[in-house]
Amino acid sequence: MAFKSSDQAVVTPLPKTANNGLKIVIVGGFGVGKTTMVRSVSEIRPLSTEETMTRAGVGVDDTSDVRDKTTTTVAFDFGRISLNDQMVLYLFGAPGQERFWFLWDRLFSGALGAVVLVDTRRLEDSWYAVDRLEHQGTPFIVARNDFGGPAYTLDQVRAALDLSDHIPLIECDARRRDSSKAVLIALVDHLFALSAATENAR
Repeated sequence: MAFKSSDQAVVTPLPKTANNGLKIVIVGGFGVGKTTMVRSVSEIRPLSTEETMTRAGVGVDDTSDVRDKTTTTVAFDFGRISLNDQMVLYLFGAPGQERFWFLWDRLFSGALGAVVLVDTRRLEDSWYAVDRLEHQGTPFIVARNDFGGPAYTLDQVRAALDLSDHIPLIECDARRRDSSKAVLIALVDHLFALSAATENAR
């Protein structure tokens, strides 16, 4: 599978024609794939604040479903992707542990939209993300990351998260650049649709 490591030296200049920058936040539970998505899709070398997990997190961070995880984001991840010659997305991956949730409202500031990544093995970990985005009034879509977990249908996931019908819910594999890019395009399409609906209502 295509995977772009953060250790790769990627130099992709910002196009001179770029005139529309959008701030996007990727949120979700601990170990759901936010850092992986930023790494896989960013056209620049991502800024990462991952640190090695230590014994201090034992009993604080629930690693029961992510036993192989050895690092964790302690502030945010940052990447960039150009959708076309004019539109650029600036990506911020939020930390997933509850003890870092106080950072979320700052990350949401100025964001035009968000992606909520979910893992069907731990759907309850996504409730807080959905709740905070709705509270902030930040438009979002939901992407089910493929971890080979329970084979719930998208309709079942929508019901479990109590999502409104107008909120897009799609499949993805955060390790794949094409899949992650499709998620971001789906979010941009959703933002444009909301904007058009608002204009038509005036």
